[in-house]
Amino acid sequence: MTAEIISDPWATLDDLLGIEVVDAADEGIGPLAFYGRCSTEDNQDPETSRGWQLGNARKFVEPLGGSVAAEFFDIGQSRSVPWERREAAGRLLAALKDPNRGWDAVVVGEGTRCWFGNQFSLIAPRFAAYGVDLWVPELGGKFDARNPSHKMLMSVLGGMSESERQHVQARVRAAMDAQVINEGRHQGGRAPYGYVVVDGGPHPNPRKAAEGFRLRVLAIDELAAEVVRRIFAAYLDGRGDRAIANELNRLGIPCPSAYKPEQNPHRFADGWQGSTVRSILENPRYTGYAFFGRWTRQEMLLDPDDVAAGHVVRFRRAAADRVVRSRKPAHPKIIEVEDFVEVQLRRRSRAAGGLPAARKLERGPKATKRAYPLRGRVRCGYCLRRMEGTPRETRTYYRCAARSLVPGSPALQGHPKNVYLPEVAVLDPLNDWLGGLFDREHIDRTVDALVASQHQASIAPNAREAAQKRLDAAEAKLRRFKAAIEAGVDPAALVESINDAQAQRAATKAELDGMPAPNTLGRAEVFAMIDSLGDVGCALKHAEPAKLQELYEALRLEMVYDAENRAVDVTIQPARRVSAGVRGGDFGPKTCGPPQIPLPITLFYWRPPKGGCMSGNLSGTRSGGQSRATPMCPGQSEGQSWVRVVAGARRPIGCRYGMGRSGPRTGPGGRLDRPMPPPATSD
Repeated sequence: MTAEIISDPWATLDDLLGIEVVDAADEGIGPLAFYGRCSTEDNQDPETSRGWQLGNARKFVEPLGGSVAAEFFDIGQSRSVPWERREAAGRLLAALKDPNRGWDAVVVGEGTRCWFGNQFSLIAPRFAAYGVDLWVPELGGKFDARNPSHKMLMSVLGGMSESERQHVQARVRAAMDAQVINEGRHQGGRAPYGYVVVDGGPHPNPRKAAEGFRLRVLAIDELAAEVVRRIFAAYLDGRGDRAIANELNRLGIPCPSAYKPEQNPHRFADGWQGSTVRSILENPRYTGYAFFGRWTRQEMLLDPDDVAAGHVVRFRRAAADRVVRSRKPAHPKIIEVEDFVEVQLRRRSRAAGGLPAARKLERGPKATKRAYPLRGRVRCGYCLRRMEGTPRETRTYYRCAARSLVPGSPALQGHPKNVYLPEVAVLDPLNDWLGGLFDREHIDRTVDALVASQHQASIAPNAREAAQKRLDAAEAKLRRFKAAIEAGVDPAALVESINDAQAQRAATKAELDGMPAPNTLGRAEVFAMIDSLGDVGCALKHAEPAKLQELYEALRLEMVYDAENRAVDVTIQPARRVSAGVRGGDFGPKTCGPPQIPLPITLFYWRPPKGGCMSGNLSGTRSGGQSRATPMCPGQSEGQSWVRVVAGARRPIGCRYGMGRSGPRTGPGGRLDRPMPPPATSD
């Protein structure tokens, strides 16, 4: 016995320990190819990840006589992506067809990092077809397709890999949601247009702070923020997405991708688009609160007929229950919450109304070679559409053509073929009244009228009344559909109509519930608003047509021309907070914040006497001659000009003037008021 131990001591020790010794092959496993993948779920360093996976593979095969002859390592590739669509894995599969590849087996550092779901069952037959073995550390050797335990274990590893990925995603999302809700933390990514990302101090995590990480917060970019305010104000004025985009392009304002090309290298800086305006109008982060999860990554089959082709990632709007909001403001606001809610209610109402509601939006003026002071400000009293500027030799008219109406429209009834309004008949009296309202002699009376008008009338009742009418119409439709079904109509034929009516009713109810109560301004605030405009009368006298156009836009001037009664109704709705006005000739609509509920002021209401000779008909329009309005007769009765502060009330608080037999009359205080020429013509 002693002689046997002395002759082979290691064999005796192996027998005592129960170790089975496998004789090494003469040539061993031979050269192998290594495959690994750097995880995208955690922030591992690619070099570190490659190092430990390659080390595991070498420890696994080198004792068996193997050596790594080639390396294939994917960086930044999700494990859910099939091998054919991974860069390094695709090269490995292509190398299988090369008989001179220099290796006959493949080893991995960790199976769960390389295969996901059922990927192994789709890849293993391809390796076997080319005589290439697969060495997997979790199997303790090479994969044997004839061993059912190996197949079951690899299926389990694929399921574990998928489960691990989902668990990591859920944990990361839950942590980020909590940071947004409790801290309002900015979770990275590009800053919304109107904001910039700035340093917010040390990172709240001590370990990351020690490593030099800094907290990032949002701050206002004033130049872009002013554009955002302008977009919201224009939409609240009734303009659509495309109209706002066209206006911004006409003014030469850079679009977001042109404003910050380094932040948007994937986009073309080709100007404002309707979709760009829509994304700004629907972004709640402009209210100052942090939002997270509005968009989510969804994996969709690349080819529904070929599941093995894998999935592709697409960004889609997340469900409402997946979006989180901070409990308190997280960054400076650009838009008031009330204004943002009103915009969303209007968008929902218009979306429920479909194409007919979209057609009611203002499309905005088109680009023209010459400037029209009243461009986009004059509406036809028959159809309430904007009248277009039409030059006739040296004169300018604003025209509404009946042929441009939709056939069958109710507005065609009684609408003349063409309705004309000469610019010269309106522009000077309009500027005189504007200057008179804001001059120092009448400033007290104007302020009193503005303050009083807030208690007498507001645009809110009109908006509420219109919304109530839409709600009543939707409910009436639903009652008719119900009666039709009870009468025997097939319900399936009315499904789409019923759904549209229900959507309209729901959107209108939400709009009514979200309408803000009208608030008012004091005398001091109204004085400050008017004082910021400067000397309006002086600026109007020396203003170019383009500057007048900007001023009227800043005052939100609207004119409705009643051609039948020869009346022009003019209203301004100045923004409540004005930071710069007409001083120095700058008429740009600049506000410190979004416009609040405007103050409706009707500047003048002009109506000629009945039976007078002011027919206002254009002579020579059909024969191609010069268009001109018939002048006022010297002996006609006195015309009237009214200043009223409540739209629809027609309460005169100004002066009454006109041309009588003895010449111009004077208004209150002995002020000489020039008579207003006839502003209305139609044929």
